[in-house]
Amino acid sequence: MLVLSRRTRDSIVIGHDIVVTVLSIGRDHVRLGIEAPPEVQVHREEVYRAIQEANRAAAATSGDEAALADLARAARGEPGTAAPSEPAPPAAAPHAEAPTKGSATP
Repeated sequence: MLVLSRRTRDSIVIGHDIVVTVLSIGRDHVRLGIEAPPEVQVHREEVYRAIQEANRAAAATSGDEAALADLARAARGEPGTAAPSEPAPPAAAPHAEAPTKGSATP
C-alpha cells in the first residue's frame, strides 16, 4: 500500500486520467474529490462490497450461467450464436365438422 501525506487542495494522480483531491480535513474524517472518466466506476468500499454480494447472490440463483451467457450473446446478435427462439404459435382450435347433406342436425 502506498501511503501519502497531502494537505487540503493537494491532489494525487492515478494512471493518466484519475485525480484524487483532498477537499477538507476534519477531526475524524477527510473529504476527497475524485475525477475519473465515466467508464471508471468509483464507489465507497461498503457500496462496492454490497454490489459484489448482490451480484454473487444473483449469479447463484440464475441457474445455468453458460446458457444465460449464450442467450445474452444471441440477443446482441453476435456472430456464431443462434437467434433466441420464438415462442411456438398457439395451437389451432379443433374444427367442428360441418354437417353433410342429408344428415340430421340437432
